Amino acid sequence: MTLKAVFFDFNGVIIHDEQMHEQIIDKLMLEENLQLKRGEFRAVCLGKSDRGCIVQLLSSRGRFVTEVYLQRLLLRKAQAYQARIDSLETLPIYPGLAEFIAKIRAAGLKMAIVSGAMRSDIELVLNLAGLTENFEFMVTGDDITASKPAPDGYLLAVELMNQQYPGWNLQPGECLAVENSLAGIEAAKTAGIQVLGVTHTYPFHMIQRQANWTVDFFADLELERVQELCL
Repeated sequence: MTLKAVFFDFNGVIIHDEQMHEQIIDKLMLEENLQLKRGEFRAVCLGKSDRGCIVQLLSSRGRFVTEVYLQRLLLRKAQAYQARIDSLETLPIYPGLAEFIAKIRAAGLKMAIVSGAMRSDIELVLNLAGLTENFEFMVTGDDITASKPAPDGYLLAVELMNQQYPGWNLQPGECLAVENSLAGIEAAKTAGIQVLGVTHTYPFHMIQRQANWTVDFFADLELERVQELCL
C-alpha cells in the first residue's frame, strides 16, 4: 500500500494547550460543586474528547446529565477556551509544525484533523495560526459521540476522504495518524492506521511501545522512510 493521507490529532499535537484545558475543566467542575483529584485530568481526559472527559468525570461522581445539559457544559468550556486563546500574545503551536506540514504537502499527501476537541476550538486555532487551508476537512467532537480510544473518528475520516475523492478507494493502511496520547494511538491502530507518536505528552519509551514511529520533534521524522515502509 502507498501512503496517501495524514491525519492529525489536535490538542497536544498541533497546539500545546493541555494545561489550559485542565484549568478550564477544573473551573467547570468547581462550578458544578465538584473538584478534580490530583492527576485525575491526566488519567481521565488526556486523549479523550471533551464530551468523553466531562461525562466520565461527572459519572464517576454519580452525576448523570441529560444531553441538553451536557451541551451547555460543552458550550461553557468552548467559550472559556476561546477567551483563553484570545488572551494569549503568542499561540503555543508546536515548533516545526509548519515545516512538517509543508513537507507532507510537497509529497502530495492529503491531510485532515481527527480530534475529540470541539470544532470551534480547532477552527479558532487553525485560523489564527494560518493553517486552515492545509486540511481537507476535520472530524471533531461535534461529529462523533464515541471518544478515543474508540476508532470511530479515524474510520469516519477515511470515509469522508473517499467521499471527497470518489474512486480513490483510500484504505486505512494507506493513512498515517499523528498522535500524542495512548488513547489516540489505540484509536488509530484499531482503525487499521499506522501511527506517528510525538512525545509532547508522554515520554519516548511509553509512546515507542505503542506507535509505529516515535519522534521527539516533527523535524526528526524522515517522511520518505515512512512512505517506503508503507509500500
